[in-house]
Amino acid sequence: MKLDIEQYRMVKEALHERANLLEIAPHLSAPLPIMLPIYKWWQLPYYWVGIKLYDLVAGSNCLKSSYVLSKSRALEHFPMLQKDKLVGAIVYYDGQHNDARMNLAIALTAARYGAATANYMEVVSLLKKTDPQTGKERVSGARCKDVLTGQEFDVRAKCVINATGPFTDTVRRMDDKDATAICQPSAGVHIVMPGYYSPESMGLLDPATSDGRVIFFLPWQKMTIAGTTDTPTDVTNHPIPSEEDINFILNEVRNYLSSDVEVRRGDVLAAWSGIRPLVTDPKSADTQSISRNHVVDISESGLITIAGGKWTTYRSMAEDTINAAVKAHNLNAGPSRTVGLFLQGGKDWSPTLYIRLVQDYGLESEVAQHLAATYGDKAFEVAKMASVTGKRWPIVGVRLVSEFPYIEAEVKYGIKEYACTAVDMISRRTRLAFLNVQAAEEALPRIVELMGRELNWNDSKKEEELETARKFLYYEMGYKSRSEQLTDRSEISLLPSDIDRYKKRFHKFDADQKGFITIVDVQRVLESINVQMDENTLHEILNEVDLNKNGQVELNEFLQLMSAIQKGRVSGSRLAILMKTAEENLDRRVPIPVDRSCGGL
Repeated sequence: MKLDIEQYRMVKEALHERANLLEIAPHLSAPLPIMLPIYKWWQLPYYWVGIKLYDLVAGSNCLKSSYVLSKSRALEHFPMLQKDKLVGAIVYYDGQHNDARMNLAIALTAARYGAATANYMEVVSLLKKTDPQTGKERVSGARCKDVLTGQEFDVRAKCVINATGPFTDTVRRMDDKDATAICQPSAGVHIVMPGYYSPESMGLLDPATSDGRVIFFLPWQKMTIAGTTDTPTDVTNHPIPSEEDINFILNEVRNYLSSDVEVRRGDVLAAWSGIRPLVTDPKSADTQSISRNHVVDISESGLITIAGGKWTTYRSMAEDTINAAVKAHNLNAGPSRTVGLFLQGGKDWSPTLYIRLVQDYGLESEVAQHLAATYGDKAFEVAKMASVTGKRWPIVGVRLVSEFPYIEAEVKYGIKEYACTAVDMISRRTRLAFLNVQAAEEALPRIVELMGRELNWNDSKKEEELETARKFLYYEMGYKSRSEQLTDRSEISLLPSDIDRYKKRFHKFDADQKGFITIVDVQRVLESINVQMDENTLHEILNEVDLNKNGQVELNEFLQLMSAIQKGRVSGSRLAILMKTAEENLDRRVPIPVDRSCGGL
């Protein structure tokens, strides 16, 4: 509407790169229909024109044409949508990908073509030498540190490129301590909720929230991902999602979902904060304005910095950067060949590849689909490493946790993909930490055991990896925020009738009227209704509610739990569900009177 030629070029480039990404990594990326619900009549033509222009700019790269839905059709596609005042909806198509796996695929593809890649490598300082022709200092390499071992060494190079995202200015100041900051880091929080919050194949976008931010609500990895926020932040290796941002996203989601769907804080399975490296162009007259595109900058000493941009345009960002490097340093290189160049796993992938995995190896269909969508044509290498289950079906593929399709063979294969730590495995090789922090914690001991066997870790190293990974889940993936929904300071706000009902339930387990229940009490009740459960599992279940960690659940703790559940702050409590189910089974065992009212036989 502002006839902004820079904005037009940026969108045009992004749409071209989106099409290329879908072509070169078809196993990791796919088109996704996204719905814009319309609640005011005037917005329908307004947004329709905007979306149609988006299709027009895409041209031959348009994934599928956008379309308008009536109110009834919109609710048919997205049944959990808020019905009141809904006018209709507009659906457009965009791309979605598995970002961590895409990042890894790019690194593995680069290695395949001869790049020397290294993770856990930190730049300590830049090396410089004097140019004999000009007498000026030029960047000639970097002093590097292996973060895992502490070893330092020099890497010499004709050209050094600074592509460090939010750490852009840190490296620029190694080159010039007086360099003006160009990076304005911004924190974006995302949350993951159960898959039933959204349809399997339709996303939702709100282009104008209560405070002007954009909120999306998308199906992802059979879960639902919602975000995002946009808050200025300091650069850190360990960003932490705040409770305020989590609740902001939940409140915006509530505005768009039917009142029939209770959006509960307890349904947030994982939450994390990412840092966007927004940049200003150092060559721009207005140095305060954020550049909407990426910026390539060459310092006086020859350090090349690439900053800004976005995921979709990573390839064109790299091409622009290498072109600048070739020109500035007189490097010998031909034209870019990365358009259409398949990434690792993409070349021989097909939508039916998973069927061969099921037929040839005896994998579960869900596991086979996951492996094909994660590793592409390399899924067969993972399947060959899969352990025999000892069951009639599946024949191979022992799961790390029962509710997710990740298998033990992926841990062994992940080490071949440069995984060095347990955190690598739960977040950047599998996506378990991003999907469910509790499931990730449950899988950790087995993951550490498998990695230790492959990497020859001693007991001390295994314990260190477990502790580091648990801290990562607790602080960076929202476990702390989740666990704080139920503490020993939680209020009990229940109706008197509810308190009486929950006390009766509690006393069915606390038969001796001690005021608390232990594993022995729970085992006694379960045995009476013919339910078997091992002691370790029971210990875990009680520990979730044992707020003062004294090995028992007191009446007050149980009432705090039930109050938190009623408020939606806690969901999926195993103890609450177990006790309710046991109570119902016990009540059903009460003898039913059969005497006739008239006293007959």
